[in-house]
Amino acid sequence: MSDSTRVVILGGHGKIALLAAPKLKAAGFAVDSVIRNPDQSSDVEAAEANPVVLDIETADTQALADLFSGAQAVVFSAGAGGGNPARTKAVDLEAAKRSIDAAGQAGVKRFVMVSYASASVDRDRVDPESSFYPYVEAKAGADEHLRASDLDFTILGPGGLTLEPSSGKVLIADAAGDLDGERPADEVRVTSRELVAEVITHVIAESAAVRETVNFYDGQTPIAEAIN
Repeated sequence: MSDSTRVVILGGHGKIALLAAPKLKAAGFAVDSVIRNPDQSSDVEAAEANPVVLDIETADTQALADLFSGAQAVVFSAGAGGGNPARTKAVDLEAAKRSIDAAGQAGVKRFVMVSYASASVDRDRVDPESSFYPYVEAKAGADEHLRASDLDFTILGPGGLTLEPSSGKVLIADAAGDLDGERPADEVRVTSRELVAEVITHVIAESAAVRETVNFYDGQTPIAEAIN
């Protein structure tokens, strides 16, 4: 299916993806949500997306390129969910890198990566012995691979993800996820998943923040004003 308004979401059954799909649909896009488990198809269809069954952990670059062909944008919102370092590396790093390469191969320039706010600095901040460190390494490596590509990327860095409804307003942090050079308090470093979904939709629909990293928390500035 070649359609210039098609968006492919990897990690299609994730909470952010299920919130983003109907927002993208409302903005005029057709959404293919990629899932590993066919049992998740009904949830994806309920979110107004087309379920595509493909295990990105094992799919090679060519299979991903075939899937992306003709799409307007790819959103990488997949993740192993922590816990297992080998799977974290396989999904959050290796599958992400193949997805980036595949988008380039397929001629799909627009690529939105869901990362997290302090990904660029946590390799220096987080104890390498910590169970969180494999995730830190994987996300930083994937983001670096994307920045080194010639894709029209946007890397989104939310804080701690919540299930709160979105206010539609953001607080923009710096490249390290800090505010005024200081690490914000934990209660500030939070981002509604629905807000992330709205920001994904905004940057794709408006071609905003191209080749930029946007780190953000729940805040007071309307998305369209803060991210252009």
